[in-house]
Amino acid sequence: MPKTEKNTQIRKAVIPAAGMGTRFLPATKAMPKEMLPVVDKPAIQYVVEEATAAGLNEIVMITGRNKRALEDHFDRAGELENLLEEKGNFALLESVRESTELAHMHYVRQAHPRGLGDAVLTAETFVGDEPFVVLLGDDLVDERDQILPTMIKVHEQFGGCVLALIEVAHEDISHYGAAAIAPLDPSLDLGGVVRITGLVEKPALEDAPSDYAVLGRYLLTPEIFQVLRETKPGRGNEVQLTDAIQELTERTDKGGPVHGVIFKGRRYDTGDKLGYLQATVRLAAEREDLGPKFSEWLREFVKGL
Repeated sequence: MPKTEKNTQIRKAVIPAAGMGTRFLPATKAMPKEMLPVVDKPAIQYVVEEATAAGLNEIVMITGRNKRALEDHFDRAGELENLLEEKGNFALLESVRESTELAHMHYVRQAHPRGLGDAVLTAETFVGDEPFVVLLGDDLVDERDQILPTMIKVHEQFGGCVLALIEVAHEDISHYGAAAIAPLDPSLDLGGVVRITGLVEKPALEDAPSDYAVLGRYLLTPEIFQVLRETKPGRGNEVQLTDAIQELTERTDKGGPVHGVIFKGRRYDTGDKLGYLQATVRLAAEREDLGPKFSEWLREFVKGL
């Protein structure tokens, strides 16, 4: 299916970060969950780094109450930088400045969180009439297994929206948005790319159209905004992004079709406590400066359990 839309370079990313982080209370009582450290960087920085590695250098973060720390983290810290420079601690100085030099950061406040769809709609003025990418902070994609460049290539070939999909155990599919999929023409030789024909948000097990769940990476066309304005609150009385994209799966003109890229790489679910701990352990064990001693300690610790 040839692309019929104007080829527009994708350069903008939207990162919703207005949630309350209730799964991590009391740690998130006064600190955004996105600022919880994974080894020695806040989780949100991994997400921003992923976006910029794919060429998305204009980033808007959707924030809410008690989220000022997010803005501070990606802003300059003059007093701290001067102190580190005076002490000659240039390695730490570089790490502190790294977050401020990643991208052009913008912030939009979602006054009344009404779901992911509402958060994305809040970014309409920033996005304008361009395709863009949405990245959810609960999913950290390993930098060695980037998915965004593939999603962008699929959009360039077919137009429309592109979602990242991951196969999960059937008993877990009710925790995700589930995709109904159809294979592409084999002659296209696009392994891991499918056509998405329908989406269901957190279906009952017997209603799930497949075991392919939507990972927290979406490449969307600006037509999504009009659909979101017309989308009524769904599950949880929230405006669901999944419901709006479902409308686009039925289109073959502007805004459609919708394709999926099946992700088989390493990702870390930091949306719950167990996934957060697993991400921290795995990333720490693979660090050159921490890995050898940490792995040795971990092996001894596990023996004693």
